Amino acid sequence: MKPQIHPNYQKVVYMDVNSGFKFMSGSTKGSNETIKWEDGNTYPLIKMETTSDSHPFYTGRQKFADKGGRAERFMQKYNMQKEV
Repeated sequence: MKPQIHPNYQKVVYMDVNSGFKFMSGSTKGSNETIKWEDGNTYPLIKMETTSDSHPFYTGRQKFADKGGRAERFMQKYNMQKEV
């Protein structure tokens, strides 16, 4: 690898702002905020809106809404009846 052309890869702590869940991973992204981790060291803190702890796909709390197709919504909007 050529020196001084690659971004700085470091350990960072990600925090889900909705649930407070925290995990450590490697990243090239940095942050001005820091947090003291369980091992006693201080790492950059990256706050995220959604992580695997709060995303419906991973938690199994998905909502499926059957909106119908475009034609059905048009018919319903203009109170039309389907011809058989």
